[in-house]
Amino acid sequence: MSEAHIHSSFYRFVAVTDPEAAAARLRELSTGLGGNVLLAPEGISGAVAGPPPVLQAFESALHSDPVFAGAFVGMLFKHSDCTHPPFTLLKVHCKPEIVAFGVPGVSGLPDPAKPDTHVSPAAWRELIQQPDVLVLDNRNSFEFRLGHFAGAVDPQVKHFRDFPAYVASHADAWKAEGKRIAMYCTGGIRCEKTSAWMQDQGLDVYQLDGGIVSYFEALPDAERDWQGECFVFDKRIAIDTHRQETTTTAEQVYADEPDGAWRLARARRLDPQG
Repeated sequence: MSEAHIHSSFYRFVAVTDPEAAAARLRELSTGLGGNVLLAPEGISGAVAGPPPVLQAFESALHSDPVFAGAFVGMLFKHSDCTHPPFTLLKVHCKPEIVAFGVPGVSGLPDPAKPDTHVSPAAWRELIQQPDVLVLDNRNSFEFRLGHFAGAVDPQVKHFRDFPAYVASHADAWKAEGKRIAMYCTGGIRCEKTSAWMQDQGLDVYQLDGGIVSYFEALPDAERDWQGECFVFDKRIAIDTHRQETTTTAEQVYADEPDGAWRLARARRLDPQG
């Protein structure tokens, strides 16, 4: 049996003045881990895994290493167990955005002038039961089909950058119907990027703080509200409401997708089996 690994996902929208320097330091600190980390002027996003002592040292360094100048102090890490190592390689990249939204000028950086849209898992459970609330899945359709909150709407998008067009085409109807929009994604980052822009469209929007993974962690009976599994972007493929790896395969997830063969080949190319 392979050495125990813990999966850790994290992100923060924060101004990073020198992403290349931060990326170089992360490569030095991440020996013994696998995963993917993105740095951009708007922040950091990552999913890594490794033996618990190695992972703990890496997370502590993100909080305290002087190269990061305090940008990541207090950043939260979402943990889950792994039956097998979920990554073969470690990749640290710099990009213009930590999550590509497709709308020029939109950043995930916090705007103190706008109301806070975050809703705790406990409050979310009550919110999504309200009759004036539309529960909106902010993920790709193949993710929705594998599992979703009961009663949620699938925007039927293939990529996150298609999501704004869906919202724009429905915003007027939602407002006319007096709908409040409760939005969720896997770890929270896609909703973080979207929420302020949706407020600018005149929508009353809320986002599940920490995403689906935090909901599973906070509520032991999450299966009351969640149907199916949750897709994760690593070799585990899917987790259940107790954050345990399932037996679902990538072939099963992508089987009915028009671009399923491409997605499967891309996943194997980016992180080959090992």
